[in-house]
This record gives sequence, structure tokens and C-alpha cells, in this order.
Amino acid sequence: MLAGKVVGSVVSTRKNDRLIGSKFMIVEIIGKMKEKEQQLIAIDNIGAGIGEYVLVALGSAARIGCGMADSPVDAAIVGIIDDGTGLE
Repeated sequence: MLAGKVVGSVVSTRKNDRLIGSKFMIVEIIGKMKEKEQQLIAIDNIGAGIGEYVLVALGSAARIGCGMADSPVDAAIVGIIDDGTGLE
């Protein structure tokens, strides 16, 4: 799991049927968790907003964590961080 900051959103009108109705956010990985400047697109079904710090699950944990086990999801926002002391 990684910590990141939501810096934007992505709109996709044409996508896999299993992703219809999903919201996509651009997340910048923060602090020591990143190897270099790193951003990723994560599915968001918990309602994170731009500027919020979030927890991001990757791979199969992302699909399971957002309840989309049979969907083409590789990154999912699974939590909003209330207090991230020491993250950056």
C-alpha cells in the first residue's frame, strides 16, 4: 500500500464495461514511498477529492479492496488519510 495526494481527475467516456460509473483520480505518490516523481491513476469509489491524502492499494489488492475482483483495476484508493504525520 502507498500513500499519495490526489492532484487531479481523469474523465473517460469510453471504457471497459466493468468500469462504467467509476471515478478515476490522479494520485501523486508522496514522501519516501516514491522512487522518483511518480503519479498513477487510481479508481476511487470512496469519494476522495483533489488535495486529499489517500491510501492506495495496488494489483490484486486494489481489485479486492474496491469490490471489483473481476475488473481491469490495478490501483484503487482505499482510504482517506486524516493524519499523515511523517509521510513527507
